[in-house]
Amino acid sequence: MKRVVSVSLGSTKGDFSTTTTFLGETFEISRIGVNGDQKKFIQLISSLDGKVDAFGLGGIDMYLYAGKRRYTIRDAAKFASYAKTTPVVDGSGIKNTIERETIDYLQKKQIINFSDKNVLVVCGVDRFGMAEGIANLTKNVIFGDLMFNIGVPIPLFSYKALKFVANTFLPLVVNLPFSWIYPTGEKQEKTTPKHEKYFTWADVIAGDYKLIGRYMPPPESGALQRKYVITNTLTADDLQNLKEHGVSAVISATWDIGGRTFATNVIEGIIITLAGKHPNQMRSEDYLDVLHKLHWEPTIRRL
Repeated sequence: MKRVVSVSLGSTKGDFSTTTTFLGETFEISRIGVNGDQKKFIQLISSLDGKVDAFGLGGIDMYLYAGKRRYTIRDAAKFASYAKTTPVVDGSGIKNTIERETIDYLQKKQIINFSDKNVLVVCGVDRFGMAEGIANLTKNVIFGDLMFNIGVPIPLFSYKALKFVANTFLPLVVNLPFSWIYPTGEKQEKTTPKHEKYFTWADVIAGDYKLIGRYMPPPESGALQRKYVITNTLTADDLQNLKEHGVSAVISATWDIGGRTFATNVIEGIIITLAGKHPNQMRSEDYLDVLHKLHWEPTIRRL
């Protein structure tokens, strides 16, 4: 049996374990949250190293991107260094492949015609494939990286502006404590509605659900009525919350297993295990090859 474990800085409320089969291989897939406790995070990686086939880093990215430039988050690299044998992934390989493919799929199938839609991407530097794919299809896009991650109320109206700001600030940001730039532990459960006018403006809201769920306006505002949400890592409670907000449809690049959509780090752990390659050896075509064998399609839920 293959084992993929996502060790997450997030809340234990999202923990799960399930067994399933991919391409004839049985997988035990688990997610273990540590409520923001970094010492426990390191202890889990150290104790499971060599006993599992892949680690996924949950609740933290290892890499952020500005165009073709990759920046490594210092805290994530430190955590990953405690795995001496088991490969560690953060989902970036999946974000650069099936999240990009998801946007093309939605356009080609005319599920969403991005050319006539207003799109809010809550953070582009951690969903770079999705961000670039959307920017190639519409000029009506706002990237909320400064607004939702840095706390600076300035929207970015183009992919070019996103790359400029990212290349300016990421060399500093990646060396900050990760908890300063992204909610961890119980902070992920808190809601702090912000920038309602941009949620209202958008026809499509895309990006990390931890940011969307934390900052989206309350249901009574009507800001999400009849909107499309493109995101990942959704539980049954998250889907019910979006339904109560009046969302028309929720689209996830990853598939549903056991009533939830998996995080990209989990899917990347599964893919590299099936490919039999170390993450550093994987190319885009390697990810796509395995995904095609799995008959991948995005998960679309009409609410």
